[in-house]
Formats: sequence, C-alpha cells, structure tokens
Amino acid sequence: MVDEAMRELVPYIESLPTQPAADLEGSAALAESLRADLPESGRPFGDLIRPLVREWARKGLNTAGPGYLAYIPGGGLFHAAVADLIANALNRYVGVWLAAPGLAQLETNVVRWFCGMVGYREGSGGVLTSGGSIANLIALVTARRTRLPERFSDGMVYLSDQAHHSIEKAALLAGFARDQLRIIPVDANLRLRVDALRESIAEDRAAGRRPFFLVGSAGTTNTGAVDDLAGLADVAAAEDLWLHVDGAYGGFFMMTDRGRRTMVGIGRADSVTLDPHKGLFLPYGTGSVIVRDAKALRRAHSVAAHYMPQMQDDPDRVDFAEISPELSRDCRGLRVWLPFAMHGAGVFRSELDEKLTLAHRAAAGIARIPALEMVAPPQLSTLAFALRPQGSDLATANARTRAVMDAVNTRHRVYLTGTMVDGRFLIRICVLSFRTHAAQIDACLEDVAEATRAVASGDER
Repeated sequence: MVDEAMRELVPYIESLPTQPAADLEGSAALAESLRADLPESGRPFGDLIRPLVREWARKGLNTAGPGYLAYIPGGGLFHAAVADLIANALNRYVGVWLAAPGLAQLETNVVRWFCGMVGYREGSGGVLTSGGSIANLIALVTARRTRLPERFSDGMVYLSDQAHHSIEKAALLAGFARDQLRIIPVDANLRLRVDALRESIAEDRAAGRRPFFLVGSAGTTNTGAVDDLAGLADVAAAEDLWLHVDGAYGGFFMMTDRGRRTMVGIGRADSVTLDPHKGLFLPYGTGSVIVRDAKALRRAHSVAAHYMPQMQDDPDRVDFAEISPELSRDCRGLRVWLPFAMHGAGVFRSELDEKLTLAHRAAAGIARIPALEMVAPPQLSTLAFALRPQGSDLATANARTRAVMDAVNTRHRVYLTGTMVDGRFLIRICVLSFRTHAAQIDACLEDVAEATRAVASGDER
C-alpha cells in the first residue's frame, strides 16, 4: 500500500509548480458524484488511491502549491508526512509521559525549542495543538483560571479590531459574554492603539469591572500588522493583565533578525500562540501554545481520575493530558522534530528570511503600478493594496478592486484573496510557502499589472 501510494504521490508533489493555483470549476458536481452509502464490501487499494490523488484531491485551492499567496499558505513539508506515517504506525499514546517516554520527550524538546525562539527561559512550557484556534482557547482558559475567580462575569478581554476571529470565539467558548470583550481601535499602521487601550481599561475599572486579558497580534491575518508588543507588555505589567500574543502567523519570524526587530517584546508575554503549519511549512493540524510559567497550564487543566496512571511531578517529564483539554491525542511531536533533526534550524531561518524579502519584492512591484495604492505595506510577509479610488464611491471602488483580484485568479498562476478594512476592499498577498520563490512573485506582479490595466480601461475580461 505504501509503495503504491508513493507511485501516485511523487508525481503529484513534483507537479505542484505546474498545477493551477486554484481549480474551482465543477466543484459542486465533483462533491455530488462522491456521495455514497456505507460500503458493504471493499475495493482494491489501487482503485481508490488513483482517483483520490489524480482527481478528487485536485479540485479546489492548491494550498501546497508555490502560487498560493492567499489566506495563510501551508506548504506541507513531506518530511512531516513521513513522520506522521511513522507515528500513526507506531500508534503509541503520548498524552501521559509513562505511556511513551521517548516520544513524549521528543515532543517536549520541540516545545522547548519554541519557547527559546520567543525568548522564554527555564520554567516555561507548552503543548502542541491542532491549530491556533485551540491554542488561543487554551491560553484564554489558562488566564481565566489564573486571574479570575470561579464566577467571572466582570472579567474583561481586550483585543484590536484586527485580531483573529478565533479570539472572540475562544472567549465565547470560555464562557464570556460579548459585552465582556473590548474591541480597541487601531492606528494608521493597523496596530492596536495603546492610548485607546489605557482609556478603555480605566473606564472598565471605574465601572467596577475586572480587566484581566490582553491580546496582541504578531502578524494579523488581515494585513500582517504587528502590534506594539513592548508597549502592550508595559500596559499589562502596570495593570496586572495576562498578555497573550497571537503569533500563529508571524511568530516564527522570530527565528530571523528582521523578525526579532519587528516583534520586540514578545518574550514578555504570558502566553504565545505559534502555528508550525504556517511559519514552519508543516501540514495543517499543527499548532502550539507556549506559556512563560508552565505550571499555569497544569493548574488550569489538571483533573484527577482513578483509572489514570500516576502523573509526573518532575518538570522534565511532561504529561500533555495534564496541561491541555485533550486526553486522547495524536503524536504531533514527530512531524516537527523530524524536519528539524534532519536539516537543522538554519534551513528554516533561511526560508523565512526569503519570505520577508519576497514580500518586499512584491510591495516594490505594486508601488510601480500607478493605478494601485499600497494600503498595508509588509511588516512581515503579508501586504495589502487596492485600486486608487479616483473619486468614485466606496462601493464602486471596492467592486473595481475585487475585479482586479478576480482577473488575477482566473489566470491560475497565483491565487489571491481579499479582506475588508474600514469598509474598503483590499487585495492581500501573503508569502509563506517553502515552494514560493521570486518566479512566483514576478508572475503575480505581471498578472496584477495586466488585470489592473484591463479594469482601469473598463475591460474586465
């Protein structure tokens, strides 16, 4: 089965650069054709794997391809796929240290590497998760259990209007009402305004509420904006708030010199979300949350049961079930550990540094197109732009900008997505795949220039 699967997967992976960046035509018909009842008898493996790889999986967005510059790309290192094959074949349980001490230690190593990347010292820790949404939830629950009493209807959460929507979802899942969230406006660079934050905290304290949780962004999904993390850390220290940094997209740029200069202060946060399936190019389903005080995770999540084995008191022996919501979980550590163990951190650092350079290359190209306006220059590897309004109403301007994006996407060389900021539609370019290089950025700029000319002349074909 493995040999036969590889005969299909190798050509697929090798053809990624020539596959369309998106193939959406006929998606509904394909999905409808695959509806089926529970099979009573089986079919040969080859009859299943061939259409799966050659047809069924190819429809949609080519998120692993080099031309995918939309949302937040996920490259999907093949090393991690092999690691998952090994982990799933071994099928050892890593939720409790005693069950698989070797595999648990490798995963603990990975977490400590992440802690070191953001500047955390001894006593820090964390856990690998399925993604940034669960990581943000774990951070918020840990903060709530640490800073608030059992009844917390007066607890207040602070975040910018550019923060990822998973923060709001985490707050609702953690039992907070919407009126316990304070949405703080941003400045011209789309960074949380520290002055407005201070005013909001003061108003809540005067009204008898309890400010406790502050969220900073180390790279927003909308435009890649990085908040003033040092300024937020100062406010958190002065006001006794738990500072959480959502670095799901941008946190791993801390491995580069430019990233560290951009994210000064991240190491002062109480917790940080990092997504290896973004910044480390791993397959989807690999997130993490790290905390400055590892004991806080255990205090927030530990619940005893008679049928469970003895939990570890040695800080070097981590029971992941004790520090997260999950009891049953897959062995996530190998998919991170194996690529680093094989190639070292330097390769990842070089790749991330290239993505920063490519984003600036894209920004310089956009600046050379007179009809376009750079609304959000790259602070990391994401940028956003739009057609200049030229006196038209906002709805018309938005429609014209969207037409440029749609025209680019119909060429299938790259795939871009948009966002809304202050009611204005913006086109985003996000560079974060190990397969994306200068050739794809240049192709993107060519297509954007051609689409812009067509829309500006009234020909949107």
